[in-house]
Amino acid sequence: MEENKENEVMNTENEGEVTLENSNIKIADDVIAVIAGAAASEVPGVASMAGGFAGGISEVFSGKKNFAKGIKVEAGEKETRIDVNIIVEYGVRIPDVAFEIQNRVKKAVEGMTGLKVLDVNVHVQGVNTDSNNVEEVKTEDSNKTE
Repeated sequence: MEENKENEVMNTENEGEVTLENSNIKIADDVIAVIAGAAASEVPGVASMAGGFAGGISEVFSGKKNFAKGIKVEAGEKETRIDVNIIVEYGVRIPDVAFEIQNRVKKAVEGMTGLKVLDVNVHVQGVNTDSNNVEEVKTEDSNKTE
């Protein structure tokens, strides 16, 4: 009996990868959303994540940044699809920002979870036109033309 337990829990190592035999690991959608949100929010040109009213309220009361805000995850056993809702900074090239988000989110999620990312859909929900940012972009543009 003791010998059977050892076989079930026995670890096998392949090139630095540790897997448990006879194990079934399920990663929660919320965990994948946090990984994707953290990766997406680090991309230059992303002003913020676009989330619902509840996400903003939870950030205010908890005092912590909600990295899952604006992320929708559909995870299967071995693959996942991710939707990212963002607000971009005024003056950035949106296709470049979206492409960078797709690359970073895919790399982060696949690297940390081992799941295959089938899709990363980026939805631009708005443009941050904060007056300070708009003035900086106008100043940079006027310097380029001279």
